[in-house]
Amino acid sequence: MNGLRRWLWLALLLPALAGCTGLSELQRSEAVRIAVQARDATVHCDQPDTACARPSPLRALGVHAWAGSAPGAPRHEVLLLDYGQDALVARLDLIRSAQRSIDLQTYIFDEDDAGRLVLEELLSAARRGVSVRVLVDQLSALRHVDTLASLASAHVNFQMRIYNPVLGRARLSYPQYVLAAACCWRQLNRRMHNKEFLIDGVVGITGGRNYQDRYFDWDPAFNFRDRDILVAGPVTAEMAANFEAFWHSPRAVPIAELTDVARHLLDHGPGIMTEPRYRMPRRVEAISRDADDAALVSGRLAAAAIAVGEVEFIADPPEKHRAAWEDDAPATVRLREIIEGAQQEVLLQTPYLVLSKPAREMFAALHARGDGPRIVVSTNSLAATDSFITYALSYKYRRRHLRDYGFRIYEYKPFPLDAPVDVDATGAVDIAVNPDGSVEVIPADARLDATAGPTAPEGQAGPQDPPRQAPPEGRGTPLDREYSALRWAGIGVNEPVPLRRAGVRIGLHSKSLVVDGRFGIVGTHNFDPRGDNLNTESAVIIEDPVFARALGESIRRDIAPENSWAIGPRDRPAVLPGLGYSVGKVFEQLPLFDFWPRRYATSYQFVPGPGCPLPPPMPGDEDFRRCHEPVGDFPEVNLGWRRILTRITTAFGAGLAPIL
Repeated sequence: MNGLRRWLWLALLLPALAGCTGLSELQRSEAVRIAVQARDATVHCDQPDTACARPSPLRALGVHAWAGSAPGAPRHEVLLLDYGQDALVARLDLIRSAQRSIDLQTYIFDEDDAGRLVLEELLSAARRGVSVRVLVDQLSALRHVDTLASLASAHVNFQMRIYNPVLGRARLSYPQYVLAAACCWRQLNRRMHNKEFLIDGVVGITGGRNYQDRYFDWDPAFNFRDRDILVAGPVTAEMAANFEAFWHSPRAVPIAELTDVARHLLDHGPGIMTEPRYRMPRRVEAISRDADDAALVSGRLAAAAIAVGEVEFIADPPEKHRAAWEDDAPATVRLREIIEGAQQEVLLQTPYLVLSKPAREMFAALHARGDGPRIVVSTNSLAATDSFITYALSYKYRRRHLRDYGFRIYEYKPFPLDAPVDVDATGAVDIAVNPDGSVEVIPADARLDATAGPTAPEGQAGPQDPPRQAPPEGRGTPLDREYSALRWAGIGVNEPVPLRRAGVRIGLHSKSLVVDGRFGIVGTHNFDPRGDNLNTESAVIIEDPVFARALGESIRRDIAPENSWAIGPRDRPAVLPGLGYSVGKVFEQLPLFDFWPRRYATSYQFVPGPGCPLPPPMPGDEDFRRCHEPVGDFPEVNLGWRRILTRITTAFGAGLAPIL
């Protein structure tokens, strides 16, 4: 029987096997030779000492911080990048200021407007003499093999590697993904989630942002409320060392050596990077001008930097992905140490509230302390998340979160009224609700400027009333999905759910932590099982009250009533009030068949009044019920297939938590 099963599996995987035919070492060497010989060696600069770099107020922060540091007395300048537009301007400014090196490490690198703009800037830096290295995780690397082949032969100063290429390829088709899951599940499910951006070893950026439109407020339908931190000073040496470890890891493979890229080079020769065709070229031109405006960069960004002393960089090594790795990840260990030492308050922001077993035990122990800290959590609602299946796993354990851990939970709204997101920059000019209740966002025509005007009211055309167009190419593709284990499941696993009204939707993606108004932490860790056990992560830790207060204010803005719903116990029914709670508690313990429809908690909206001034009482406070009204379990969500799937996942998906 087992033999028959193996033969059936082989038959099913034959299409994938046919597409994975490897290359001989001779063929692979020939492909590398083709790429190397085609690389342009011309340097368009007559100032080799500076590589014709432009002066930058942000790079100057790093130079001054390094100059002002002494052994045992480091000096740093740090800058929170809340707005996507600011985060993109900062990157462009720094790329143009690079004199020696640019190192970029990321999980997602797309070929949309934001991705292509950054890529073009990197190539331009390489052509003026800067050493540019780009490291991207395989599952979310550039979409097209021909683009990768062109980059492999672009310039002698430009190098790109793919991390952890399962089956030795840059891209995986659906059959190949199935094969990879069958033969190489451990490798497939362990990803490089680190995000680093380093200029000349003096300035670095890390945080939640990937290189895709929706991380920089450029998507007409869905954007992330995210956060980066720019760090200038000696800690960048530690960031550079971690990058070097990943760059030289056996899992980081030069793109010309990958089977599909090498085959393209053998069959078609070296490609030429074509001029990018931007969806909204005027927007690209506008932000490029902003990045060239030293006064703007200085006044809007550099002037907001906070002077601090010591900065700690924590990061997992690539060895975390070895089969023999059994230790707790360094980044996770350090984060837990800080949380366990909390005395007054832990302010946690994570897009996916799914906890590992050690994290659950830690928070339960904190709550059990008589003098334990208050735990405030900012996370996504079902209406705002990009991963409904992950939300479903969190939803299942609301009773545990509130009663056993003492969490004060706030779920982000899909249309926050005061979010650090530039809606005008998204390019959305017409929004409508389809007959089935789903949301349709019509992108601006490429001829229109990004600042054509604000989003039109529901049911009305935009200011220029352009003809309706198809949604932008590439939406819903695997590249925009952080959770990749079920990315090709065919049920919209990582697609936002349909809503009852239209708008440019915002989803929370920032990963930040403030402890006791003393520690401020910004990084890539989602505080979930993937970050603990599967992905490699990184973060910046700053022990400074001024910085902690600034970061805390940013998070508290996200949990304000206009931006989030509060989660609290639902009203007890008049008849048999304890029955629902008891039965729900029993069902929650079941790994399967948890179909109990009435959960312990629900969503609440703050209702201001004479006895309910701002700031509103928190869940668990005496006045919470008096100042809030219930708005249902899934506010703003239109009844549909994925809402049903949310219930199904809640019932059957508890065992998926470690791999999602």
